[in-house]
Amino acid sequence: MNNNKRIDFLGIPLDALTMEETIDFIDRGIQNGDRINHVVINAGKVVAMQKNEALFKSVVTCDLINADGQSIVWAARFLGHSIPERVAGVDLMQNLVELAAAKDYKCFFFGARQDVVEKVVEIYQEKYGTPIIAGYRNGYFNVEEEPAIARQIGESGAQLLFVAMPSPKKENFMYTYRNVMSDLNFNMGVGGSFDVVAGVTRRAPRWMQNLGLEWFYRFIQEPGRMWKRYLIGNIKFVSIILNAKIKKN
Repeated sequence: MNNNKRIDFLGIPLDALTMEETIDFIDRGIQNGDRINHVVINAGKVVAMQKNEALFKSVVTCDLINADGQSIVWAARFLGHSIPERVAGVDLMQNLVELAAAKDYKCFFFGARQDVVEKVVEIYQEKYGTPIIAGYRNGYFNVEEEPAIARQIGESGAQLLFVAMPSPKKENFMYTYRNVMSDLNFNMGVGGSFDVVAGVTRRAPRWMQNLGLEWFYRFIQEPGRMWKRYLIGNIKFVSIILNAKIKKN
């Protein structure tokens, strides 16, 4: 499927779509039997892509790339692009599960701890019914197990795959095994979204999300683990954007 709203953001293709347009794009793709590899980008991922060639390739070859972080929206606008809104991965996943229930699509949930992914499946089964679930598996495995896991997913009968693992692990897994899982119509990495759905972690209040402070909300919940990632990562991201602005002018 072609998308005529794609822009070039720091050498990364980025689809300037609203949430509604994104869902419609995915729905039409499933109905047409297309194969859509999806990814979202945020400030941290953009920084990581500068040095991680495998991650860069996994991202830029995707068919649909959304701006997950508000920082991406603001940075793109600062560089002269028209981005309508952020399309947060966790919100997109929730909307697509609802779409799956309405359209009789099936979903595979892959990642997180066993108790977490089981809780996610239980919540969605209670809300939408058992037929929505094609299968699920936790995100703990070794490299030798990957081909078998990919085959399990590919043969599950799912139209949609949600992968709840950190970057670059999830992006690289989906890229490496894209042909093994070719019967899927859509796959996306959803990071810590399973933890949010299962109630293990909390999202920032809406006003903080709108102000681009969701990262800060996560930081104050886990300062010891997150301080280096956000402090250094955000400084690097701002530097990348400023250098791009200077070169553009």
